[in-house]
Amino acid sequence: MRKALLGIVSKSTSPLKTMMIIALAMTFVFGDVASSLAARQAAIVVDAKTGKVLYSADANGRRYPASLTKMMTLYLTFEAMAKGKISRNTPVVFSAKASAEAPTKLGVKPGGSVTVETAILSIVTKSANDSATALGEMLGGNETTFARMMTAKARALGMNGTVFRNANGLPDPGQFTTARDMATLGIALREHFPQYYGYFSQRSFLYGRKRINGHNRLLGRIKGVDGIKTGYTRASGFNLVSSVSDGNRRIVGVVMGGTSGGSRDNQMASLINTYLPRASTRGGGDLVAKAGDNNPITALAKVLLPKHDAPTPDDKPVIAQDDAIVAEDATVAEDDTARAEEAAPVVKTRKVKTVIVSAPEVATAQVVAAYAEPTPAAVDPVNTASVPSGWAIQVASSPKQSEAQAFLDKTTKQAPKVLADASGFTVAFDKDGVTYYRARFGGFGSKTAAWKACTALKKKNIECYAVQQ
Repeated sequence: MRKALLGIVSKSTSPLKTMMIIALAMTFVFGDVASSLAARQAAIVVDAKTGKVLYSADANGRRYPASLTKMMTLYLTFEAMAKGKISRNTPVVFSAKASAEAPTKLGVKPGGSVTVETAILSIVTKSANDSATALGEMLGGNETTFARMMTAKARALGMNGTVFRNANGLPDPGQFTTARDMATLGIALREHFPQYYGYFSQRSFLYGRKRINGHNRLLGRIKGVDGIKTGYTRASGFNLVSSVSDGNRRIVGVVMGGTSGGSRDNQMASLINTYLPRASTRGGGDLVAKAGDNNPITALAKVLLPKHDAPTPDDKPVIAQDDAIVAEDATVAEDDTARAEEAAPVVKTRKVKTVIVSAPEVATAQVVAAYAEPTPAAVDPVNTASVPSGWAIQVASSPKQSEAQAFLDKTTKQAPKVLADASGFTVAFDKDGVTYYRARFGGFGSKTAAWKACTALKKKNIECYAVQQ
């Protein structure tokens, strides 16, 4: 059509008519661009207590995940931590490949290392590509194997529209997902790993003497938002997964393909304002599919990876007005820039002494072997926190999270058999203006099981009581 319009312009055409024809042609040009951008956008809002879809716009359309990919990298990291395969202080060695990843990154030199916790914090704040690759290599032996583990886990969670090719989300035409799948993963992260989910609410942290600030501008701007992850590449547009609660209701929203960080954030704010009041105050059961082998290595044979697939503490929230959200320059990639939040809380981390290794795969052989162990479980054994039958036991409370965590570690050592199938975590709560942290163990399928565990702990002079999740 454009060619046809421009084709009628000739030397004999009057200047005024020429201008009108060109203007009409430009309308078609910009119309095509707008249609292309609109086709890239997708969104969904899910009630995190019932799994009910409250809003959907092309939620099953294939999209590039960009840095939302790192949500699955962290899921597998949390899973390894919960199983005791690694800890917060386990060194993560950076290979030459990890160190060479494109910015944004932490900047660790080849052979250097940081703790698992530092790697996690650098991912949730700075979206560090090198940290994501290093974690993937540690858990999978190499990034290719880890990507297959990621895809296998996606299938186990019911994310049937997702294929992962790397641990960080840097462009790969064979890596894709859907808004619906990202909502499922966002819910699973909180429900399966409440003991680690608090990392997603960090807005900055200290790496050595350097303060690193996060990309998620809804944290601290819309009360009740506690994560989860931003993402951007030119091909994907601006992506965001957000979790928000008013204490009684909880939703997870996904916006993909935004034309700028500011417009994406405004869209998410509008969705939160509209659909959080419509969410249920009561739980409705399992939110994520549990079917499938929990062992990612043995599940790899079931995953078909196409070679070339192109994508098409909880407070009552005070929803910010659209003009209260600082718009982001659309020409600046948020994954290339970290802007400071002066009021952002600071979490201190420490570097690990540099360890020089020639083959990172050797250093991670035990971790990979642990995943390769056969398991008789046919379903994901991690209990969903919002399931009515889920029970936990509380063993301590402290004004310091580090003390609550230390008590969990101590209790685990004192009663390893009693807590063999339990998962320790901390829960923040406010009392008289002071934040305290409850030390709890989850994973008990019934009140009887929780009481039985408490009885066994009390015989070891450990105070305990059972609570329903």
